[in-house]
Parts: sequence; C-alpha cells; structure tokens
Amino acid sequence: MMDVLLAAAIAAAAPAAPLTAANDASPAMFVVHDADTTVYIFGTFHALDGRSEWFRNRVKTAFDNSSELVLETVIPEGPVQIKPRFTGQALTPSASFLATSRMAISAGRSQGMQVSNGADMVLRHAAEAEGKQVEGLETLELQLDMFNRMPATLAAPRPKAGEPVDGADSMVSMTRVMSDMQSAWKRGDQTIFVKMLGQLENASPDTYRMMFTERNARWADWIAGRMQTPGVVFVAVGAGHLAGKDSVLVRLAELGIPSARLN
Repeated sequence: MMDVLLAAAIAAAAPAAPLTAANDASPAMFVVHDADTTVYIFGTFHALDGRSEWFRNRVKTAFDNSSELVLETVIPEGPVQIKPRFTGQALTPSASFLATSRMAISAGRSQGMQVSNGADMVLRHAAEAEGKQVEGLETLELQLDMFNRMPATLAAPRPKAGEPVDGADSMVSMTRVMSDMQSAWKRGDQTIFVKMLGQLENASPDTYRMMFTERNARWADWIAGRMQTPGVVFVAVGAGHLAGKDSVLVRLAELGIPSARLN
C-alpha cells in the first residue's frame, strides 16, 4: 500500500527513470548489529512485475542466514477491503484517497505488477516453506484503523497547482510513476523515494506523519529492542520507510544504532 500512496501523492511529478535489466536488480538492504545480534533491513516493493531476479546474492544470503522474517504486517492472502471513514463532506472520485489509490493499483497492474510477485510475498512464502518464524511489526487491525483515520482527500500534486487527478492523462502519469518507482527499487536508488516522500508530506502532512514518521519511529524502537536478544533477523518493510529524513535508519541512528548499506 505504501507504493500506492507514494504514487498517488506525486503522479506526474517524478522524473522518468531508466529501465533496469531483468537480471540486474539490486534493491537496497542495510544491516545493524552488535556482538551477538544481526538485523538485516530490506526495502521492499509490494507489487512487482516478476521480471527481475532480485532474490539472490546478498539479499538471499542474508535471508538464508536469518532465523526469522519480520514484515510490516502479516496479511491474509486475499483481498482486504479498506473502508474510508467519512466526515459528512462529499468526496468526488477524482479527489478521494480511495479513487486515487484504485488508479495507482490499476496503473501498476497495467505494467504487470502483482502483489503475488511483490517482495513481501516472495519472502513470506520462502520463509514459510523453510519453517522460519514470520511475524509483523504491526497488526492488520492497526493498519486498517490508520487508513480509516487518514485524511479523506489526498489529491495528487500536478504540474499546475490545483489541477485535479482525473482522466486519461492522470492514468498515463500514474502508470509512469509506478514504473519509475519499480525501476528505482530494482536499482536500489533511494533518491526517487526521498522526493516522493517530500511530495507526500507537502500534499498531506497528516498522512505523511501517520504513514511514515510515527510508524518508522515505532519500528526503529522495535529493532532496538530486538537487538537485546541474540540471533539473526530479516526485517522487510517498504522501501520508502528506509528513505528520507524520518526513515527507520535515521531513527535508529538517533537511538545510537548506526546502520550500514550492504548493496
């Protein structure tokens, strides 16, 4: 869902990104460790086209060396309906969060992106097949409550201030954004996510705070607590949570836990 929200927030605002060779994917991964604990922190993309071999090299080695997998949340492998909470104001489809999110999902599907191919699901299935412990940083109920409390309108910034998200041009823009995000993820390029997070914060500070600032701080606290127990853990969260001024990595550094990038 993070991928959808970022795309919805900056449709038509991101620069085109070069395509990545199918066998040359190297998503960003980081590590924190002490004498007896290692936590790998991997940035995921929740829906992928399945045309890249990213689950290899250092990512696969780190996963294989880990005894447990920790995701944002462990969700049912079926459709989950998010019901927005209305406050009495009428919402137009072009301005509503729900409509914009659906547009982003459709744009991703037009590029062959499927949740079943997403990094989170691939990692989960691999962990379950190997009998690894799988847990979530937050519950599904917490996520659904967050989406219900999110501001009702989240119109994507446009080249001209105030122009609504609507029509064929918006779909074309959204499709390009989703493709650019996927390409950047495959390259391990965090730059595009930093820009998108800035766009989202400007468009809806409350949404940004709820989705990133607060959650990143909680997740960093969880990792810091987990460092007190010996072992090797593979944490996988959306790539946007590892980018920008409020990232999980920044919060960890503020707690005195430095991270290092592995690829």
